[in-house]
Amino acid sequence: MIVYVESNFVLELAFLQEEHEGCLELLSLSESGDICLMLPAFSIGEPYEAWVRRSKQRRRLYEQLITAIHELSRSRPYQESSAEFRELTDLLLRSGEEEKHRLDDTLERILQTVGVIPIGLSIIRAAITFQESRSLSPQDSIVYASILDHLATASEDYSCFITKNSRDFTNPDIEHELTAYNCQWLGVCP
Repeated sequence: MIVYVESNFVLELAFLQEEHEGCLELLSLSESGDICLMLPAFSIGEPYEAWVRRSKQRRRLYEQLITAIHELSRSRPYQESSAEFRELTDLLLRSGEEEKHRLDDTLERILQTVGVIPIGLSIIRAAITFQESRSLSPQDSIVYASILDHLATASEDYSCFITKNSRDFTNPDIEHELTAYNCQWLGVCP
């Protein structure tokens, strides 16, 4: 059986989010050869973009907190508390570094067992069409076009597409197209 996953699968594992245990089970099944996990190539780069965005947000928050802590520490009642506040600010910086290491390690493990669906010209063209015809975001349209492209040549009798991004893929046309390839769509509610 082929199980198609996308960027949120990587993010769940790397950032140890709510569904990471279920994702870990899928990865273990793939490593043991019980299932074949497939990941669109786009879903390898997209988690790094998410990490960069999160890191920038935390850096801005860190800088704002440092300024606020400095101002608070000028007042006698808060001078002793400034060390406690610094622990929080240090956590913001440390968490970004730790997430980057976990993301790298997670992708290293994933790429040892998961099949990667390359992005070709036909996928890009289909993705552009799916943005309008299926009301998908540019990112989701690339993921969806990649999966359909792979399904067209897959030899497995049964497959499924698991996504945490269920609201974006809720579309009767998408469900019909996947069903035509004997692929079940399983949306996990965030």
